[in-house]
Amino acid sequence: MVTAVPRLVIAAPSSGSGKTTVATGLMAAFAARGLTVSPHKVGPDYIDPGYHALATGRPGRNLDAYLCGPELVAPLFLHGARGCDLAVVEGVMGMYDGAAGEGELASTAQVAKLLGAPVVLVVDASSQSRSVAALVHGFVSWDPGVRVGGVILNKVASDRHEALLREALESAGVPVLGALRRAAPMETPSRHLGLVPVAERRGAAVEAVAAMGALVADGCDLASLEGLARTARAVPGGSALWTPVLTTHGHPPRSGEKQTDGKPVVAVAGGAAFTFSYAEHVELLTAAGADVVVFDPLRDEELPEGTAGLVIGGGFPEVYAAELSANEPLRKSVAALAERGAPVAAECAGLLYLCRELDGQPMCGVLDATARMSERLTLGYRDAVAVSDSVLAPAGTRMRGHEFHRTVVEPGAGAAPAWGVRAPERRVEGFVQQGVHASYLHTHWAAEPGVARRFVERCRTS
Repeated sequence: MVTAVPRLVIAAPSSGSGKTTVATGLMAAFAARGLTVSPHKVGPDYIDPGYHALATGRPGRNLDAYLCGPELVAPLFLHGARGCDLAVVEGVMGMYDGAAGEGELASTAQVAKLLGAPVVLVVDASSQSRSVAALVHGFVSWDPGVRVGGVILNKVASDRHEALLREALESAGVPVLGALRRAAPMETPSRHLGLVPVAERRGAAVEAVAAMGALVADGCDLASLEGLARTARAVPGGSALWTPVLTTHGHPPRSGEKQTDGKPVVAVAGGAAFTFSYAEHVELLTAAGADVVVFDPLRDEELPEGTAGLVIGGGFPEVYAAELSANEPLRKSVAALAERGAPVAAECAGLLYLCRELDGQPMCGVLDATARMSERLTLGYRDAVAVSDSVLAPAGTRMRGHEFHRTVVEPGAGAAPAWGVRAPERRVEGFVQQGVHASYLHTHWAAEPGVARRFVERCRTS
């Protein structure tokens, strides 16, 4: 088994330094050179991986040591990087920032150590010259277990500015592997939860990724960066790659083995309104025996033929509330599916879609609740325990999740809540009724593969 995939982790001193531009640009530039590039993102972010996928032609994958546990980071990485020439991992926030109050857990630094990967530090060099050496020295020396192999300077103002920065870093002994000028192509539009997803601006996103690739190819030493990636040895611990088949079934299918029953159709919401999902979820559902069919609630007036279960992940239904409401045939189809007790798993955006209304617009009416936009951002990792038996997990199951929204659902929990959450305050949230499990909590099913298996089994028997 190949565990020595050439790899780089792209980190920064803080958010806003240009990690996404550099990481996506590197992916596109290496792919343009003919390399098969595996894209990864540290943390629970759903949006950046969409841009990574455009750059590489492969699914963007997350590496989250909080949601999945540190022990799964390397196996999930190897699963995504299988058959690739090189992997690029975009970090999260500042390099040493992770889960609040948990030390290095879920930080870019921790993931770099778990992967044994060299780090490239992206530094916003605007408004500084010689001071950049002190900044970089601090990040290089803070944790000896993190190997910073070089720096890419971002937002460089001029040739003179670049010369001053390079001179300072030469004295610090850290190679400069690129210098990027301030440029419009580096910008991509944002709104209340970050970048606008690829699915909402496909043509413009393609152009933006191409511009990032050109910017990085022009301003970075790609040969040296590739050489640095190739200094990575085998992933520490001799980790085996994660596979959804082994995870859900306990053993790979035997040669010639056939299923004794048909595959239940699991409809998965997609399109511009529902863009948040982890690639492993569909893989787990498929490995558990489901026929996964993606549909678009903005366009499709009926659920896929033969739908036995429904998964509605996160996204931006608040942006498309009028259009989702106008698709009354689909709303009625979803309500009818839930009414007959079919399994329905809804996270965050899916929760809003199942409410009676969202910002005054009629939704599916599956839940006796209303949803509205809020000025308050709810953000953070959560420790949770299943309060009620559901199509996803028996009561008492412990999972870790993540919340990220600017909406409020009233009431916040049903008669049978989905989760008990310990932080930031003790509370119950979400809804379990018949076959419906609806909650604000985003979870990563690779951490608890029984979720997909249980869901598909319920699809067969409902």
